[in-house]
Amino acid sequence: MQRFWVVAACVGTFMAIAILTALTAPRDIGIAIDKVVQLVFAIAALVAYARARDKWMTAAMASLTVGLSAWIWGQQIMGVQLPSSTIAPLGFTMVPVLCLAAVVVKAQKRTAGDLLPNYRSRTVIVLDGLIVIGSLFVLTWVSALESLTRAWATEGPGFATVVAHPAAYLVLLVAIVVMSWTHQAVRQWPMLFIALAGIAQSSSGWVFAFHIAQGNTVIPATADIGFMLCPAFFLLSALAPARTLEPTPGRLRTADFLHLSVPYLPLAVTGLFISWNTATGGRLNPVEIYVGILVVCLVIVRQLLTMMDNVRLMDQLRVSREQLRHEATHDPLTGVANRSLFRERLERALAVRDRARPLILLFIDVDGFKAVNDNHGHAEGDAVLRNVAARLKNNVRPEDTVARLGGDEFGVLVDGGDADEIGARLLSALGHPHEVLGRVHRVHASIGVAQRFSHDPSITADDVLRAADAAMYTAKRLGKGMVVVHGSPLPEMT
Repeated sequence: MQRFWVVAACVGTFMAIAILTALTAPRDIGIAIDKVVQLVFAIAALVAYARARDKWMTAAMASLTVGLSAWIWGQQIMGVQLPSSTIAPLGFTMVPVLCLAAVVVKAQKRTAGDLLPNYRSRTVIVLDGLIVIGSLFVLTWVSALESLTRAWATEGPGFATVVAHPAAYLVLLVAIVVMSWTHQAVRQWPMLFIALAGIAQSSSGWVFAFHIAQGNTVIPATADIGFMLCPAFFLLSALAPARTLEPTPGRLRTADFLHLSVPYLPLAVTGLFISWNTATGGRLNPVEIYVGILVVCLVIVRQLLTMMDNVRLMDQLRVSREQLRHEATHDPLTGVANRSLFRERLERALAVRDRARPLILLFIDVDGFKAVNDNHGHAEGDAVLRNVAARLKNNVRPEDTVARLGGDEFGVLVDGGDADEIGARLLSALGHPHEVLGRVHRVHASIGVAQRFSHDPSITADDVLRAADAAMYTAKRLGKGMVVVHGSPLPEMT
């Protein structure tokens, strides 16, 4: 990269000297320097792109070389009058067309950093391009294009190529700006120099067209500055390393800024120009009015689509946040609450001061699960755990909480009811065989129960969990497959 910038500095220095020499030398010598420099850089760019095997850009540089050669032969040697209808203007006009094809091919090489727009986003991209082109059309029409068009009507097809040439470069520039938003392959140094070449050529092209429209056959040397810079920029685009223009962390990306400013910036400039023109006595003709209304309508449509996308993105964000919250509070294997959510709901239930119904916590350990895991693998063991969680949920109310507390241990929090009846119901449900992959597994459960009948700020969630855990181990010591209600010294635990 450092070597490229050294080359760029050398090219820039040479071009500055060449331009100053062409402007200060006698006209014939200046024109000769101008055209020779353009042709040399065009040939150099052609060779560079041919070596890089970039077919479309090679074709574009070949078209530029042919156009310059024909121009030099026709204007400087044969003395053809302007505007010229030789092959030269056609060659110049084909350059931005072929460059546009190269940009499109480059954009098709998608990378991981590309945006993958849906159909509405693609529609917005097309609208952005149309709005920019429409705004530029109105701007150029108000400033110069109307007079150029009148000249076109009198001059014929030769002048049509003169106008088409800079207009095609404007379309190329719009395409590069719009596609750089969605395609990382377009956000590269070569594309930047192609865009600079387009700006230089289009600027001089419009100045050239204006002088031709005025009937001038001698074009000022300053009008050729952009023409001289264009092949040099093309050469730099061929030499520039294809390194992506990475965004600066924490700052708005240039591509993002361009997307936000399109189409408002060209539309605002056009609006200001039209306002100034009308304020100084100018009048709008039907072309300006109708194209202006069309551009405004396109902006409205674009904003509606953008608002629809914003609503969709906000909905996706809400769903994603809910999904993340669910994943943070639920067991990924069984889908029931995890220990954190279970504890949160237990603390909330214990904080109820006016308790009219008992709060029942059941601590459940699956007996025989280790044998399933060891003998048949974790996949079948996981399937059994999912069956256990589903049976627990199906045998309590929707407002009750079922949680996996870890391994093969589950918790159930019930507000109101009979502890013995609930425990017996769950025990019976878990005792039915589990059929997994054609094999039948029999597991049972040991259930410990702890109850709270009134509010006591000294009793914590850990106290209740320990009480239920102790009752569960009592059930295991007594032979498993049974329910034990904790007999705790705590006042309201029975």
